[in-house]
Amino acid sequence: MANRFAERTQLNLSDVNKEVLKMWDDADVFHKSMTEREGCPSFIFFEGPPSANGHPGIHHVLARSIKDTFCRFKTMKGFLVKRKAGWDTHGLPVELGVEKELGITKEDIGKTISIEEYNRKCRTNVMKYTEEWTDLSHKMGYWVDMEHPYITYDNKYIETLWWLLQQLYRKGLLYKGYTIQPYSPAAGTGLSSHELNQPGCYRDVKDTTVTAQFRMLDPRPEMTGWGTPYFLAWTTTPWTLSSNTALCVGPKIEYVCVRTYNMYSGEPVTVVLAKARLGAYLNPEGENMPLDGYKPGDKVIPYQIVGEYLGPDLVGMTYEQLFPWVNPGEGAFRVIPGDYVTTEDGTGIVHIAPTFGADDAQVAKAAGVPPMQLVNRKGEFRPMVDLTGKFYLLDELDEDFVKRCVRVDEYRKWEGQFVKNAYDPKKTDKDETLDVALCMELKQRGMAFKIEKHVHNYPHCWRTDKPILYYPLDSWFIRSTAAKERMIELNRTINWKPASTGTGRFGKWLENLNDWNLSRSRYWGTPLPIWRSEDGEETCIGSVEELYAEIEKAVAAGLMASNPLKDRGFVPGDYSQDNYDKIDLHRPFVDEVVLISPTGKPMKRETDLIDVWFDSGAMPYAQIHYPFEHKAELDNRTVYPADFIAEGVDQTRGWFFTLHAISTMVFDSVAYKAVISNGLVLDKNGNKMSKRLGNAVDPFGAIEQYGSDAVRWYMITNSSPWDNLKFDEAGVQEVSRTFFGKLFQTYSFLTMYANVDGWYYAETDVPMSERPEIDRWILSELNTLVKNVEACYEDYEPTKAGRLIQDFVIDNVSNWFVRLSRKRFWGSAMSTDKLSAYQTLYTCLETVARLMAPIAPYYADRLYHDLTAATGRAEAESVHLATFPVCDETKVDKALEYRMELAQQITSMVLSLRKKERIIVRQPLQCISILSGDAERRESIEAVKQLILDEVNVKELQFVEGDGMLVKKVKCNFRTMGKKFGKLMKNVAAAVESLTQEQIAEKLDYLRKQRDGLIVGDYRNYLYKLYMYLKERCSETEDGSCNPYPWQMLVALGRDDLHKSYLGYTYCDDLEALDYIKMQGYGKDKKIFIIKDIDF
Repeated sequence: MANRFAERTQLNLSDVNKEVLKMWDDADVFHKSMTEREGCPSFIFFEGPPSANGHPGIHHVLARSIKDTFCRFKTMKGFLVKRKAGWDTHGLPVELGVEKELGITKEDIGKTISIEEYNRKCRTNVMKYTEEWTDLSHKMGYWVDMEHPYITYDNKYIETLWWLLQQLYRKGLLYKGYTIQPYSPAAGTGLSSHELNQPGCYRDVKDTTVTAQFRMLDPRPEMTGWGTPYFLAWTTTPWTLSSNTALCVGPKIEYVCVRTYNMYSGEPVTVVLAKARLGAYLNPEGENMPLDGYKPGDKVIPYQIVGEYLGPDLVGMTYEQLFPWVNPGEGAFRVIPGDYVTTEDGTGIVHIAPTFGADDAQVAKAAGVPPMQLVNRKGEFRPMVDLTGKFYLLDELDEDFVKRCVRVDEYRKWEGQFVKNAYDPKKTDKDETLDVALCMELKQRGMAFKIEKHVHNYPHCWRTDKPILYYPLDSWFIRSTAAKERMIELNRTINWKPASTGTGRFGKWLENLNDWNLSRSRYWGTPLPIWRSEDGEETCIGSVEELYAEIEKAVAAGLMASNPLKDRGFVPGDYSQDNYDKIDLHRPFVDEVVLISPTGKPMKRETDLIDVWFDSGAMPYAQIHYPFEHKAELDNRTVYPADFIAEGVDQTRGWFFTLHAISTMVFDSVAYKAVISNGLVLDKNGNKMSKRLGNAVDPFGAIEQYGSDAVRWYMITNSSPWDNLKFDEAGVQEVSRTFFGKLFQTYSFLTMYANVDGWYYAETDVPMSERPEIDRWILSELNTLVKNVEACYEDYEPTKAGRLIQDFVIDNVSNWFVRLSRKRFWGSAMSTDKLSAYQTLYTCLETVARLMAPIAPYYADRLYHDLTAATGRAEAESVHLATFPVCDETKVDKALEYRMELAQQITSMVLSLRKKERIIVRQPLQCISILSGDAERRESIEAVKQLILDEVNVKELQFVEGDGMLVKKVKCNFRTMGKKFGKLMKNVAAAVESLTQEQIAEKLDYLRKQRDGLIVGDYRNYLYKLYMYLKERCSETEDGSCNPYPWQMLVALGRDDLHKSYLGYTYCDDLEALDYIKMQGYGKDKKIFIIKDIDF
């Protein structure tokens, strides 16, 4: 029979995946989803470009599922949604991969391998895994145009980048500066502050620290008479002490002069340090103990305070150079003021090494203190450490400088030593560090007051995982701070999901914005289009046509023999791909171009490349070759800004920032209106996935085994996209069994009876007034579902949408409607009641197919096709070309929904009681007693009374008042309460167990009111504010946990009772009791996790 429903014997989502995918490919459904929407309003989506020099992972399935969900939804809502894929092809990931493959380092480029050959290898390698990425996108059902992607190494793309940089240059937002910048010796390039703030870059490390003694040269009288007088200064980087040229004190900090002993040598010393830090170095028991009573080895060292000062009183005093290897010149080795000095740690006196710290450089320059600089053989001033992270070799330095300024005997034993073992290819973490060696030398000289291991947070390179240095570099910067206020203002208009990321991780980042370090000292990337003469004349080129014209001028002036663009056949103004493929705008070709300045001087290109994040942040414009092509479309805002973007949390200060920054500075606009920042995908135990640990999930294997739909549905519905997902294959199996299994069984139930009866929806719809209550109820629930699911999709809440659909299918359709309506399908005659049952169930299934299509595209299309193929009611050849369901408010009956909800709840509770008491349903019971509640509730239960009695096999239902019927019992949560009460816990437990029913009721009422903020004033607001603070802190860590100090929590809450620091954890305990957070461990090892969104 032509009108028979397809009968499926079993559910295999993997096979469904393959069969539907073939149908899509054969019918070209993806392209039809765009061609059939031509002329419709556009929904603009930007695809963040991945780098194809690495394998895709399971976390990419999550990110792409989120993006695909909303693009499919908007297509079904009638929008034209163009989705252009992209490839991020420049930068460190590519270069480091090539260096590893070739067995070379950055220093070999241009020597053992030419720049041209090296870049050719990079161009090849960066697209190594494009087939894998394309295959994954195809199999998981991610619809994106991968046949015409934008590629960041394409000459057209680079030309747009040059145009954008020229706009910044003309606005005075592009400048060159010599400043202290984060630098990665392992990668051989400087880094921007947003690269330094990628998740996981800041890590806790345990380093050797020293409080060094700097001998005073001009002590005050009270500072003499007891041993040698010293200033004490603490540092976590002892290797920088050789570059010390000043000590810095706080203008408002109180300092003390103390007579005591050096704990290592036992020698008497007089030391100066902050008064607030005295207790960190000397036991208070030793104050005013007789100084002459001390013997080396005593646990308590005596001390006496003989002088007190404010910071300015010490300014100008001089001291002896700690490591006299190199003479930095006049003005060094004196005490200077600095507002940034604190007494949170250390001695309240900061050791200043101007070449290795931005703050150090600033205060030293203000005070006229010279930095510690060497002179290399080229005559260039350099810090004591070279770009590979080691002390300069004497042979690398200018001979005259060495003779004048270097103590060769002192310096020679330290030359060539790496400041961190991570930079030294010959050392491991187990070898002695330079820090330890220097500390031991200070100890032997009696110049170390205290040496200890210290755990602190230190930045690491986002690509090499090795620690960075703060290093003086000549770099080009974007003056992003000039647009900071505007960026903050525009950010407030963006719909961030979650909102806490927009105000917290991203918003706080904008508030503390630094200028953007654009320069990269590498080879494979977009060249900075600035040409400069030795006299400082410069020009910024904004197009290939402009470069062509400038080269012609240089040729005419005799600076170049010919125009290489012309030689390659490039024609200015011809924007065809063939024309642009004739040239290469990468190094070394652009480096060979010499231009002529307005005064006739030769100008050479600045050798820097630009930050790869600028490449990706410019994609809204570069992907369409703006402004050279499609100018009107972008200017008219038909392709920009994006209505929606989504990527991982690691892009918050990466792609999300560069998109926002460029758009604000060049176009005074947001780049995107809504953004989802999705969390990490961890293993089932909450650990980060890695091949090394063997816990990584192969996305291809998961899709092959379970089907894309099961994986996607599990990932979307398991937790909100912005929360970290613990991926458990058992959860994927559960989704297949419960949701998809119930849906499949319901479809099979319909087809079994429909094919026997020959029913295929040929008749007109049974009027709602003639349908039984069960049908009117499920159709009311269905239309409410449509309304709520659409609202969730519109609000970028896919988890809520998926869960609503899932609950409807399992609880309402399968477990209630089908079960209660089963007998209606048994009759041989096609009565109105039976017809209504068929039509109602069909409508539910077809509507569910359309509702679930954005999340589970394959099975939704299979279900839609199987239903409509038999009935001929298909609106389109694919559910993804159909329209999204519309809620029919005339079919919504809230009173009926409420009545049936009560029936379901009461039935479920009674059946649970039967199960608990082991009373089978077949055994009838006389009566069930129900709390009467209010009149509306009682009336609603009366209306479904018979339905309840039939379902639970009970003869009578009676209403009773609540007082005295229920006996409440309260138990202590020993795990939580034990932390508070300790030894008192036994007495507390006894008191709790002795509470009367009235007392329990009173306490419960109090807690309810407390939660609603009715008794304890701002209690509810404090809980909410603390929750949002914790969520923000958790979003900044890789494992999604945080552990702030109690006082930090109170500061976040605006509390002034900081002495009651236990309150911080009191509020945490309350949040945990309400199941909003989870706490693990104690003290420093404590971890706080967010469990669910707050709902009050």
